[in-house]
Amino acid sequence: MERQAVYSMTEGSPARLLLKFTLPMLIGNLFQQFYNMVDSIVVGRFVGANALASVGATGSLNFLFFAMSFGISAGVGVVVSQYFGADRMDMVEKSIINGMYLLAGVSIVMGVVGILSARWVLTMLDTPAVILEDAVIYMRVSCAGILAIAAYNGVASVLRALGDSKTPLYFMVVACFINIGLDLLFVIGLKWSVFGVALATVIAQLSAALGALIYALYKIPCFHVKKENQAVRMDIIVRCFTLGLPIALQNALIAFSCIFLQRVVNGFGENVVAANTALGRIEQLVQQPYTSLGAAITTFTGQNIGAGKIDRVRQGYRVGLFSVVVFSIVMLLVCQLFGGQIVGIFVTDPEVIAIGAKGLSITSCFYFFLGMIYVARSVLNGAGDALYAMVNGLMEVVGRVGLAVPLTRISWIGMWGVFLTTGLTWTLTGIVSMARYHKGKWAFKGIS
Repeated sequence: MERQAVYSMTEGSPARLLLKFTLPMLIGNLFQQFYNMVDSIVVGRFVGANALASVGATGSLNFLFFAMSFGISAGVGVVVSQYFGADRMDMVEKSIINGMYLLAGVSIVMGVVGILSARWVLTMLDTPAVILEDAVIYMRVSCAGILAIAAYNGVASVLRALGDSKTPLYFMVVACFINIGLDLLFVIGLKWSVFGVALATVIAQLSAALGALIYALYKIPCFHVKKENQAVRMDIIVRCFTLGLPIALQNALIAFSCIFLQRVVNGFGENVVAANTALGRIEQLVQQPYTSLGAAITTFTGQNIGAGKIDRVRQGYRVGLFSVVVFSIVMLLVCQLFGGQIVGIFVTDPEVIAIGAKGLSITSCFYFFLGMIYVARSVLNGAGDALYAMVNGLMEVVGRVGLAVPLTRISWIGMWGVFLTTGLTWTLTGIVSMARYHKGKWAFKGIS
């Protein structure tokens, strides 16, 4: 089968290939975060700080319910990239179709559970009463859209596994403008408040999913799955699940640790919740270069592991390390010098801005370790080192659960312990991630 519209990363300069792959991913991720930021800006400025806090109070919970579909998507991508690197195109087709079967089933289940449990979970987390109703609405609408989000991520993950990081960008850009337009219509025009923001995001994600799927069916040969390759293959489903489940559980553990931290944040009142929400949006944006580079390294690693080129994987890791050092230094300076102005984009309340700016000055000191989590973890995931994903998640739990309460109870630290906990958790997880990479066991993973 021809490799039309897909790209091998097993030959050529690792730095050039990673840069070529990362840039479209970065642009797409920035657009995605941009419309998430627009959500927060529209809510924070046109509805109020409490509405912004209600959106922020659901962030970690939504991530928890999305975690399984995100993990399965990643697992499918790893399987596809390894078979593609090994030039086994019949297995690429079988992996795509069986991965989609698995992804659809998992997403439907998680969406239903999220909708039914929203109020109970938010109440258990001591969500402030003044924001509870809006938080329930936002979470339920978001969970109703899990299937759309999973469909986009599934198709995008396969395209990236085949070396195409540009196409998902195009549909994400379109989705961004759809989301912004609907935000303005639903929130400012129709006064639908938090419900309007959530609905706009779901519709935008659905548009991106349909666009990416239609493109793949028309343009990518291995999406034209031959009839004999459409049968359910439990061995492939199990492999996708085996690789995806640890990543999903990693995400779930991270979400759990963030939920625990959110409960601590909730105890300091709605101003701290709003500041932490704004800070979360900023840090999501800061993480996008790391996320994009990580996705490139995962595909690069998967294809080269499939081709048996271990030295190229090590070269890719070194490129990632250098990139993280440079970007982390730049962002540290920006956040230290302009923290108040950055937080002020989201809210107008002076107290919220002051809290957010100081929080940003704390967490930005730890950006290097955050970046190295993505680099090391991406090599390990791409190589099929499924066990480490669980270790990564456990480190996040140990950091946030183990540090949040003790730090915030120290009188001279208080609420600033929330932000210090985040930075120290990144440090712990980053060090463990780099240690796992340097042990070298990932080099013996791969397809059989």
